Amino acid sequence: MPRSHTAFLNRADAPTRPALQQAIDGLKFKLTLDDAYVPLKTSGYLPCTLDGEDAGFDIRFQDVDAQSPSPALQSHIGGKDVAIVFRWSGDVRELASAMIVSAALARNFGAMVYDPDSDIVYNAEQLIEKARAAVESL
Repeated sequence: MPRSHTAFLNRADAPTRPALQQAIDGLKFKLTLDDAYVPLKTSGYLPCTLDGEDAGFDIRFQDVDAQSPSPALQSHIGGKDVAIVFRWSGDVRELASAMIVSAALARNFGAMVYDPDSDIVYNAEQLIEKARAAVESL
């Protein structure tokens, strides 16, 4: 069963691949983004390498308006105008990869990460803990 969450961010803050990779490296995870990542354009499966093994997740950039956020969620989003939808399967490597990239976006680029299934807004530290738990379970 696929899982998902959405990171909301300002278009101007969407990181280049080198900037996002540097933010991931700063979190001390052994995750490498594929060169296919292009901010605001990548759509579909994004391969990654996690601790030397294949990993990845589905990523799609959308305008916030396409998400139709509820009024309560809109108050958290503020003026952010880009939604980055992350999807992953039951594979723990996919989960870890999505959490690591989301944590990097939250910590370094001002993203607000929302889980629609649990109606929770996560901060960077919570996402880092989820990523650590996933990596440790491998």
